[in-house]
Amino acid sequence: MAIASAATSSQSATMAMSSSSKKKTLVVVQALMMATMSVAMLATAAGQPSPGTSTSTTTNLTLHNLCPYPVWPLVTANAGIPSIPTDADGDPVGRLAGHGEGLATLAFPRGTWSGRVVARTGCSTGDDDDDVVGRCATGDAPPVTVAQVSVGGPGGHAAYSVSLVDGFNVPVVVTPHGFPEGPRRCPSLGCAVDLAVDCPVGARAPGGGCGAGASEAAWFKARCPDTRTNATDVEVTPQDCVMPGEIKVVFCPAHL
Repeated sequence: MAIASAATSSQSATMAMSSSSKKKTLVVVQALMMATMSVAMLATAAGQPSPGTSTSTTTNLTLHNLCPYPVWPLVTANAGIPSIPTDADGDPVGRLAGHGEGLATLAFPRGTWSGRVVARTGCSTGDDDDDVVGRCATGDAPPVTVAQVSVGGPGGHAAYSVSLVDGFNVPVVVTPHGFPEGPRRCPSLGCAVDLAVDCPVGARAPGGGCGAGASEAAWFKARCPDTRTNATDVEVTPQDCVMPGEIKVVFCPAHL
């Protein structure tokens, strides 16, 4: 009986020690979980991503002028969106020289951004040839080719298009770069054709370019299927672009 009693006491002690060890382990695990949550909360409060959160976003908007003439780009953010009217040096984009010499890289604000890019031509400028002080021959008003860009969407999605709804003044193609999902999901879209050359007589604008109308929309679409020519139109080539490192807007891409 004494031996059985001693064995029972030993088993009880062992069970008590095991229970105490489990409790200590549980306490340690809970403490680690609370510490991890605190780090995540502090990171969020500081505007930094928590561990394991992807921070990849589209960082740059690049404008490249391959036209045989200069252009004065105008980048306009949509309502309620921060503007990005400056280049890497903090100066206005200004004049982009032709024949591929004009190149400007702008930084997208962190997070979501959407807006439009147009190329103005034949502008009246100041002494430095950068600041537009008067009107431009094309681009101030329709007809004008419009590149539409949106980045930082759900899951890092970017969307882009070239619209001929307001007519045409300069060939424009939008080409993403640095995409982890591959070029199949981020195709080049737009119109590399100079539609002003064969523009129907009745649609020709005094300063240049080609106006938009019901008949011109169909004419545009036949020559540039990867553009949008009305409010419900979409490109022939589908896009599903995720987190490209750069969105590049090229003016007159056919002039290489």
